[in-house]
Amino acid sequence: MSVIVDLAIFPIGKGEGVSAEVARAVRVIRESGLTHHTHAMGTLIEGDLEDVMGVVRRCFIEMTGTGDRVYMTMKADYRKGPMGRLDEKVRSLESKLI
Repeated sequence: MSVIVDLAIFPIGKGEGVSAEVARAVRVIRESGLTHHTHAMGTLIEGDLEDVMGVVRRCFIEMTGTGDRVYMTMKADYRKGPMGRLDEKVRSLESKLI
């Protein structure tokens, strides 16, 4: 079984650029060892539910250390079956575009 979460998290009230703060959350995700892909508007994370939600929680705690307010959005897709859907979904789409 796997869950894919699309997480966007950043502090509010830090001005226009927040990439240094966002990098702290991305570092938490990378250090988790879970499959992930960072994109312009967030990071996709794949794993079992407990592991992924643990990473989301650690990212949230990391962001609370950067200021008084944190904005976070999260979308989740759970499906029974093996891991590897994160890359497979993109491959499936790409194959239909040829």
